[in-house]
Amino acid sequence: MKKKKIGALRKRLLMYLTFILVLAAAVVFLMPTVLTITNSFMSTTEISANYGQIFENSTGDKKTYISEKVNLKFIPDFVSFSQYKTAFITSPAYLLKFWNSVILTVPIVAGQLVMASGAAYCFARNRSWTANAIFFVYIILMLMPYQVTLVPNFMVADFLNLIDTRWSIILPGIFSPFAVFILTKFMRRIPTAMIEAAKLDGAGEFQIFSRIFMPLCKGTLYSVAILIFIDYWNMVEQPLIMFKATGDELYPLSVFLSQVNTNDAGLAFAVAVVYMIPSLLIFLYSEDYLVEGIAYSGGIKG
Repeated sequence: MKKKKIGALRKRLLMYLTFILVLAAAVVFLMPTVLTITNSFMSTTEISANYGQIFENSTGDKKTYISEKVNLKFIPDFVSFSQYKTAFITSPAYLLKFWNSVILTVPIVAGQLVMASGAAYCFARNRSWTANAIFFVYIILMLMPYQVTLVPNFMVADFLNLIDTRWSIILPGIFSPFAVFILTKFMRRIPTAMIEAAKLDGAGEFQIFSRIFMPLCKGTLYSVAILIFIDYWNMVEQPLIMFKATGDELYPLSVFLSQVNTNDAGLAFAVAVVYMIPSLLIFLYSEDYLVEGIAYSGGIKG
């Protein structure tokens, strides 16, 4: 009896320690988000007083070390909406950059899902050595970071006269191999018995694709869409390289956030809050699909 009580006590203690560690990790990861939201309601004077030393040392040609402690404040002394007024009313350019992000990201997500669904279905149904060799090339391309393929993409876009247009970013994004790889690995685990049964009922390839593969891939499609959206919603290098002559006219909001300086520090907090809203809404709405797609990426839900 004593051994059982000691074992139960150890399990309970281990559970409490695990909970404390997970809670501490959650607090650490959520702290920047909470700090951004609360600081967006601070006045410019208060933000400069608390964080001015950071930005003063990160701008200009000469870099120096921070000699003063930075005051991380989670609760503003006075709640101010001046930053949001500037972002939404005084300077509509920030809203324009927000819509630039939407115009660039949404076509990439939609186009990549359409192209990847068809390509993945072909790879899943065709197991020849040629198809496997092409799929292996897809894997190699997926493993390469975007910075490696940036120069070839720029050269191709320049050859097609797409530089300084949104198509120079949208087209490479649509044909990205990431979604093809994920969907192919999932589709190849769909039982062949389901396909054979559909063929006996007179179903063609398009009917098999639309009525069997697509419904079964619903969770994976949502998962891939979320990952694609987050990836391209936060892009910085592509616009900086592809939009070389238009200035900041076509820049997404992510480029502005990456170029924060002393004067824009307070405004950046408010803009960052607005910028994270689409990602949060998509994640909260599609959380169940994301978990399902990850949980059943190695097989079919039964």
